[in-house]
Amino acid sequence: DSVASRGLGDVYKRQGIGRQTGISFAKEGARVALSDLDLDMATRVADEINSSGGDAKAYKLDVTNQSETVKVMQDAFETFGSLDVAFCNAGIREITPAIDIAIEDWRKIIDINVTGVFITAQTFARHCVKQKKSGNIVITASTLGISAGNSRCAYTTSKHATVGMTKQLAMDLAQYDLRVNAVGPGVIRTPLTERYFQDEETSTKIKNLHAMKRWGEPSEISNAVMFLACLLYTSDAADDLLCV
Repeated sequence: DSVASRGLGDVYKRQGIGRQTGISFAKEGARVALSDLDLDMATRVADEINSSGGDAKAYKLDVTNQSETVKVMQDAFETFGSLDVAFCNAGIREITPAIDIAIEDWRKIIDINVTGVFITAQTFARHCVKQKKSGNIVITASTLGISAGNSRCAYTTSKHATVGMTKQLAMDLAQYDLRVNAVGPGVIRTPLTERYFQDEETSTKIKNLHAMKRWGEPSEISNAVMFLACLLYTSDAADDLLCV
């Protein structure tokens, strides 16, 4: 099978969950299409996969650009012959009090985290419907999609939106044999969050927020994504949010 691992690596702050998920899929034999705003980053991940005996191709992609997304998806289909899974993982976040956030920053976060995710999911769904084939969409939401955090108004709003989008897409796309689910990471140690761990007091606070007194690792999220995308996961399951 082939996997379209869309927005692989967080836009503007790459690696982490996206990279690990692409590598994990490849280890299970999937052919992987990797896309990122930074082509060099996507290429490095593709090279890592290919050098280990996998099959991956990198693309430069701005997920907020619909025509660009369509072109990338079509090329990936022509390259691999099939697309079976879309991992909608692109996202950015801010740490700014709601009263201070600039409207330009608000719009940027919503555009990438919500509109970009929808464009990717819709493009993949249209591909599957045209090919008359089933497929799986997994969206990266967040534990802040069902809660809130200090000074993260735009990010939290966007992740509540992706949780709602997951439910609605699952409802709308079920008739086409397309499943849509989401994974909701907690605090995961990635380049996006690395600065949290450079301060001992902050690092300790993060540990204490979690029942197991530790933060998560990207491999734990990639395992959840693979589970949600796997055919071993009951075929009628959709609109689930798996918080990790």
